[in-house]
Amino acid sequence: QVQLVESGGGLVQTGGSLRLSCVASGSILSINSMGWYRQTPGKQRELVAIITRGGVTTYADSVRGRFTISRDNAKNTVYLQMNSLKPEDTAVYYCYADIVKRFGARMDSWGKGTLVTVSS
Repeated sequence: QVQLVESGGGLVQTGGSLRLSCVASGSILSINSMGWYRQTPGKQRELVAIITRGGVTTYADSVRGRFTISRDNAKNTVYLQMNSLKPEDTAVYYCYADIVKRFGARMDSWGKGTLVTVSS
């Protein structure tokens, strides 16, 4: 079994910062890409940022320059540093991981989400 647990969400004012963390645990051999998606009611889940095992990053246009994704492979943890937050960033943020299990088996794993609310 593999679990992803997010933390760091909360309420922040416009222009403020938050740092999200996500820890993967369970039967993990290694983790390929990890990342963050977000979703608001009535809207499809959208990519926020992705980081490969080697550290190559991809950002949504709406967050590029404001958010920074990073990871600690030794801790199976991915982070999302969010600066200059805007009300439009308000959403439930979900952690994602492409996990390699024993014998090369792979699975997509999702966290339960953490709520980020940016007040105007």
